[in-house]
Amino acid sequence: MSQAKSSALRKVNPVLDTPTDLSQEGVSKISAAMNTILADTFALYLKTKNFHWHVSGRHFRDYHLLLDEQSEQIFGTTDEIAERVRKIGGTTLRSIGQVAKLQTLEDNDESYVPPREMLRELMNDNKKVAAAMRKAHDICDKYEDVATASLLENFIDAAERRTWFLFEASRQEGSNEA
Repeated sequence: MSQAKSSALRKVNPVLDTPTDLSQEGVSKISAAMNTILADTFALYLKTKNFHWHVSGRHFRDYHLLLDEQSEQIFGTTDEIAERVRKIGGTTLRSIGQVAKLQTLEDNDESYVPPREMLRELMNDNKKVAAAMRKAHDICDKYEDVATASLLENFIDAAERRTWFLFEASRQEGSNEA
């Protein structure tokens, strides 16, 4: 395959074409999966901050602090995800518009959301992100990208921890009901 065709497949400006031993197909598929995860991570961050800013009620302090802690953790992953895409020779998100096009999580623009519903919505969003990360991990395995797979393993664990905390904070007293 010619150099022009290979660059076109990866949509990478030759100046930004980072050397890698991964196949061009692998870089393309891994980058696409990671960019969708990155878009969802930004969407989840903003939703978590939205709920942090607008939570109310008798558990205000606990929920406010929990959501602030979780939003910081979520935002902290964005640079690692984007830099991993660049390390393997891909390109990453460039704008809020691109985030909006790629995100799979639903925004919540409601003027008021009851606190328990906030926690449940974030719990489900974190589960969706973890599931997407597992699928991306499978792609990484297929193309032998152990470094991205390893990064995803840590992020899956963090998403599962957030899911657990949100579940426990939102469940009905004395039961496992949602």
